[in-house]
Amino acid sequence: MMRQRGFTLIEVLVALAVFGVLSALAYMALAQTLDNSDMLNERMDRLQAIQRTVSYLSTDLLQAAPRPVRDELGQSQPALRSSFAADFALELTHGGWPNAAGVPRSTQQRSAYRIEDDELVRYHWNVLDRTPNNLPVATILLTEIDSLTFRFMLDSGDWSDQWPPLAAGAASDSKLLPRAVEITLALPDEGELKRIVEVSP
Repeated sequence: MMRQRGFTLIEVLVALAVFGVLSALAYMALAQTLDNSDMLNERMDRLQAIQRTVSYLSTDLLQAAPRPVRDELGQSQPALRSSFAADFALELTHGGWPNAAGVPRSTQQRSAYRIEDDELVRYHWNVLDRTPNNLPVATILLTEIDSLTFRFMLDSGDWSDQWPPLAAGAASDSKLLPRAVEITLALPDEGELKRIVEVSP
Protein backbone atom coordinates (compact mmCIF):
# COMPACT_ATOMS: atom_id res chain seq x y z
CA MET A 1 0.00 0.00 0.00
CA MET A 2 1.43 3.37 -1.07
CA ARG A 3 1.56 6.14 1.46
CA GLN A 4 0.42 9.62 0.32
CA ARG A 5 3.13 12.21 0.65
CA GLY A 6 2.12 15.70 1.84
CA PHE A 7 3.75 19.06 1.14
CA THR A 8 6.77 20.01 3.15
CA LEU A 9 6.89 23.32 4.97
CA ILE A 10 9.37 24.71 2.46
CA GLU A 11 7.11 23.80 -0.46
CA VAL A 12 4.16 25.49 1.23
CA LEU A 13 6.19 28.65 1.88
CA VAL A 14 7.42 28.75 -1.71
CA ALA A 15 3.88 28.30 -3.02
CA LEU A 16 2.61 31.09 -0.78
CA ALA A 17 5.43 33.37 -1.91
CA VAL A 18 4.68 32.72 -5.59
CA PHE A 19 0.98 33.28 -4.99
CA GLY A 20 1.73 36.52 -3.16
CA VAL A 21 3.89 37.81 -6.02
CA LEU A 22 1.25 36.91 -8.60
CA SER A 23 -1.46 38.56 -6.50
CA ALA A 24 0.61 41.73 -6.14
CA LEU A 25 1.23 41.87 -9.89
CA ALA A 26 -2.44 41.32 -10.61
CA TYR A 27 -3.42 44.08 -8.16
CA MET A 28 -0.94 46.51 -9.70
CA ALA A 29 -2.27 45.76 -13.17
CA LEU A 30 -5.86 46.24 -11.99
CA ALA A 31 -5.00 49.48 -10.18
CA GLN A 32 -3.25 50.82 -13.30
CA THR A 33 -6.27 49.93 -15.43
CA LEU A 34 -8.62 51.69 -13.00
CA ASP A 35 -6.36 54.76 -12.88
CA ASN A 36 -6.25 54.91 -16.67
CA SER A 37 -10.04 54.55 -16.80
CA ASP A 38 -10.50 57.40 -14.30
CA MET A 39 -8.09 59.61 -16.24
CA LEU A 40 -9.92 58.84 -19.48
CA ASN A 41 -13.29 59.65 -17.92
CA GLU A 42 -11.95 62.94 -16.52
CA ARG A 43 -10.53 63.80 -19.94
CA MET A 44 -13.83 63.06 -21.65
CA ASP A 45 -15.74 65.14 -19.09
CA ARG A 46 -13.34 68.03 -19.65
CA LEU A 47 -13.64 67.92 -23.42
CA GLN A 48 -17.43 67.74 -23.20
CA ALA A 49 -17.49 70.79 -20.91
CA ILE A 50 -15.30 72.74 -23.35
CA GLN A 51 -17.48 71.71 -26.28
CA ARG A 52 -20.63 72.70 -24.38
CA THR A 53 -19.13 76.11 -23.55
CA VAL A 54 -18.17 76.84 -27.16
CA SER A 55 -21.63 75.69 -28.25
CA TYR A 56 -23.35 78.11 -25.85
CA LEU A 57 -21.19 81.02 -26.97
CA SER A 58 -21.55 80.22 -30.66
CA THR A 59 -25.31 79.71 -30.50
CA ASP A 60 -25.90 82.97 -28.62
CA LEU A 61 -23.75 84.92 -31.09
CA LEU A 62 -25.28 83.26 -34.16
CA GLN A 63 -28.70 84.41 -32.93
CA ALA A 64 -27.63 87.88 -31.79
CA ALA A 65 -30.49 90.36 -32.11
CA PRO A 66 -30.27 94.17 -32.62
CA ARG A 67 -32.35 94.80 -29.50
CA PRO A 68 -30.97 97.23 -26.88
CA VAL A 69 -32.17 96.77 -23.29
CA ARG A 70 -32.52 98.75 -20.08
CA ASP A 71 -30.56 97.59 -17.06
CA GLU A 72 -31.61 97.58 -13.39
CA LEU A 73 -30.98 101.33 -13.13
CA GLY A 74 -33.02 102.15 -16.23
CA GLN A 75 -29.92 102.88 -18.30
CA SER A 76 -29.97 101.90 -21.97
CA GLN A 77 -27.48 99.19 -22.91
CA PRO A 78 -26.50 98.26 -26.48
CA ALA A 79 -27.69 95.07 -28.10
CA LEU A 80 -24.19 93.64 -27.71
CA ARG A 81 -21.42 94.97 -25.54
CA SER A 82 -17.97 93.86 -24.48
CA SER A 83 -15.04 95.74 -22.98
CA PHE A 84 -12.41 95.35 -20.27
CA ALA A 85 -14.26 97.91 -18.12
CA ALA A 86 -17.67 96.21 -18.39
CA ASP A 87 -19.18 93.98 -15.71
CA PHE A 88 -19.21 91.07 -18.14
CA ALA A 89 -16.78 89.81 -20.77
CA LEU A 90 -19.77 89.64 -23.12
CA GLU A 91 -23.40 90.68 -22.80
CA LEU A 92 -25.91 90.42 -25.63
CA THR A 93 -29.51 90.02 -26.69
CA HIS A 94 -30.20 86.93 -28.75
CA GLY A 95 -33.07 84.88 -30.09
CA GLY A 96 -33.71 81.19 -29.73
CA TRP A 97 -35.29 81.15 -26.27
CA PRO A 98 -37.75 78.23 -26.48
CA ASN A 99 -41.32 78.85 -25.34
CA ALA A 100 -42.93 75.41 -25.53
CA ALA A 101 -45.52 76.32 -22.88
CA GLY A 102 -46.74 79.30 -24.89
CA VAL A 103 -46.17 81.75 -22.05
CA PRO A 104 -46.78 85.38 -23.13
CA ARG A 105 -43.14 86.48 -23.29
CA SER A 106 -40.44 87.28 -25.82
CA THR A 107 -38.45 84.54 -27.49
CA GLN A 108 -35.42 86.82 -27.17
CA GLN A 109 -33.19 86.63 -24.12
CA ARG A 110 -30.44 88.68 -22.52
CA SER A 111 -27.36 86.65 -21.62
CA ALA A 112 -23.91 87.47 -20.29
CA TYR A 113 -20.60 85.73 -19.63
CA ARG A 114 -17.84 86.38 -17.12
CA ILE A 115 -15.11 84.57 -15.18
CA GLU A 116 -15.49 84.22 -11.43
CA ASP A 117 -12.86 82.37 -9.38
CA ASP A 118 -11.46 80.57 -12.45
CA GLU A 119 -14.97 79.48 -13.49
CA LEU A 120 -16.84 80.66 -16.59
CA VAL A 121 -20.38 81.59 -15.61
CA ARG A 122 -23.24 82.26 -18.01
CA TYR A 123 -26.06 84.52 -16.79
CA HIS A 124 -29.45 85.02 -18.36
CA TRP A 125 -32.42 87.18 -17.45
CA ASN A 126 -36.06 86.22 -17.86
CA VAL A 127 -36.92 89.72 -19.11
CA LEU A 128 -35.14 92.04 -21.52
CA ASP A 129 -35.77 95.38 -19.79
CA ARG A 130 -34.90 94.75 -16.17
CA THR A 131 -35.79 96.17 -12.79
CA PRO A 132 -33.83 95.69 -9.53
CA ASN A 133 -36.10 92.72 -8.79
CA ASN A 134 -35.12 90.85 -11.96
CA LEU A 135 -32.18 88.74 -10.81
CA PRO A 136 -30.19 86.72 -13.34
CA VAL A 137 -29.96 82.93 -13.41
CA ALA A 138 -26.34 81.72 -13.22
CA THR A 139 -24.95 78.56 -14.81
CA ILE A 140 -21.33 77.42 -14.42
CA LEU A 141 -20.18 76.30 -17.86
CA LEU A 142 -16.49 75.61 -17.36
CA THR A 143 -13.96 75.36 -14.52
CA GLU A 144 -10.20 75.96 -14.61
CA ILE A 145 -10.23 78.78 -17.15
CA ASP A 146 -7.57 81.49 -17.41
CA SER A 147 -9.33 84.00 -19.65
CA LEU A 148 -12.11 84.61 -22.15
CA THR A 149 -11.60 87.37 -24.71
CA PHE A 150 -13.37 88.55 -27.84
CA ARG A 151 -12.59 90.47 -31.01
CA PHE A 152 -15.26 91.97 -33.23
CA MET A 153 -15.20 92.44 -36.99
CA LEU A 154 -16.45 95.76 -38.33
CA ASP A 155 -18.12 96.21 -41.71
CA SER A 156 -14.75 97.43 -43.01
CA GLY A 157 -13.16 94.08 -42.16
CA ASP A 158 -11.06 95.59 -39.37
CA TRP A 159 -11.12 94.10 -35.87
CA SER A 160 -11.98 95.82 -32.60
CA ASP A 161 -11.20 94.59 -29.08
CA GLN A 162 -14.42 96.06 -27.73
CA TRP A 163 -18.02 96.53 -28.75
CA PRO A 164 -19.55 98.91 -29.60
CA PRO A 165 -16.30 100.09 -31.23
CA LEU A 166 -14.70 103.34 -30.13
CA ALA A 167 -15.82 105.07 -33.34
CA ALA A 168 -19.45 104.39 -32.43
CA GLY A 169 -21.30 106.62 -30.04
CA ALA A 170 -24.57 107.72 -31.54
CA ALA A 171 -27.77 106.40 -30.03
CA SER A 172 -28.52 104.55 -33.27
CA ASP A 173 -25.36 102.50 -32.74
CA SER A 174 -26.95 100.76 -29.76
CA LYS A 175 -28.46 98.32 -32.28
CA LEU A 176 -25.17 97.80 -34.09
CA LEU A 177 -23.91 94.22 -34.40
CA PRO A 178 -20.49 93.04 -35.63
CA ARG A 179 -20.07 91.00 -38.79
CA ALA A 180 -18.26 88.27 -36.87
CA VAL A 181 -16.85 87.56 -33.43
CA GLU A 182 -13.58 85.82 -32.59
CA ILE A 183 -13.76 83.85 -29.34
CA THR A 184 -10.54 83.00 -27.49
CA LEU A 185 -10.59 80.62 -24.53
CA ALA A 186 -7.32 80.30 -22.59
CA LEU A 187 -7.17 77.08 -20.58
CA PRO A 188 -4.28 75.83 -18.42
CA ASP A 189 -4.52 72.29 -19.83
CA GLU A 190 -5.46 72.99 -23.45
CA GLY A 191 -3.78 76.31 -24.21
CA GLU A 192 -5.64 78.83 -26.39
CA LEU A 193 -8.73 77.77 -28.28
CA LYS A 194 -10.05 80.13 -30.95
CA ARG A 195 -13.25 80.17 -32.93
CA ILE A 196 -14.76 82.74 -35.28
CA VAL A 197 -18.54 82.99 -35.38
CA GLU A 198 -20.40 84.89 -38.11
CA VAL A 199 -23.16 86.99 -36.60
CA SER A 200 -26.51 86.83 -38.32
CA PRO A 201 -27.60 90.21 -39.78
